[in-house]
Amino acid sequence: MKEENKKVSKLFRKRWVVPSVYLLSAALILTGVLWFQNKTNDIVQPPADEQTEQGTAVNEQESVPVQQAVEQIIMPVLDPNAVEIAKPFYDFQASAEEQEAALVSYNDEYYPNKGVDIAMKNGESFDVTASLSGTVIKAEKDPLFGYIVHIQHDRGVVTVYQSLKDVQVKTGDTVKQGQVIAKAGTNEFNKEAGVHVHFEIRKDGQAVNPVAYFDQPLSALENNEQQTTEQQAEQQETNQEKTNEQQSDPSSTVPDASIGMART
Repeated sequence: MKEENKKVSKLFRKRWVVPSVYLLSAALILTGVLWFQNKTNDIVQPPADEQTEQGTAVNEQESVPVQQAVEQIIMPVLDPNAVEIAKPFYDFQASAEEQEAALVSYNDEYYPNKGVDIAMKNGESFDVTASLSGTVIKAEKDPLFGYIVHIQHDRGVVTVYQSLKDVQVKTGDTVKQGQVIAKAGTNEFNKEAGVHVHFEIRKDGQAVNPVAYFDQPLSALENNEQQTTEQQAEQQETNQEKTNEQQSDPSSTVPDASIGMART
């Protein structure tokens, strides 16, 4: 035992032994630290493939836009091929013959048609549908126009349905485009039209020709504002001319196109 201790003491007296021990100890400590860090990273960090998949999923979620279908204005019937325009919209730019065809006679007075009167070719009743999705803001019975329904849409647009029966919606209801809201009926204001639906499109309270905007988005109505202003100016001038003619010829029976449809 003493001899072994002497050997160890003799070994440590050599200069290179102590530094070697220190270096070996440092190497072991450093190896232990590095091993512990690697184990920690393995626990916290997901695999590289998983990180790539997660990153791709997030990027795809952020980059894919939300696409919403833009509705186009449609005729308020289930089958457009089964109906016809019984009375057209009164257009200030139309010919005299076309304007005459768009006048409604009631109690010996003439009224310009602010929409279109749609009827079946065989004269029978039919389902009336929502031309656009929206909110019902009026659903009531009118003594002249029969049951009426007004539906509010975006961009200041309201669609109007008159001469209805068997109404299936009420004020406050949300309706989808193409949803059946009533059936075509008759009214007192335009008896000559028989069974029909009177359909209007109003932009900011101003009636426009529905036929001109079928199969077009609501944005198409934005271009109507300037045109409407010009039409109103021309109509005022025309009304003044007609007034002068009637004053000079009391027997004149030319209808005054400035008269609006009663209670709209």
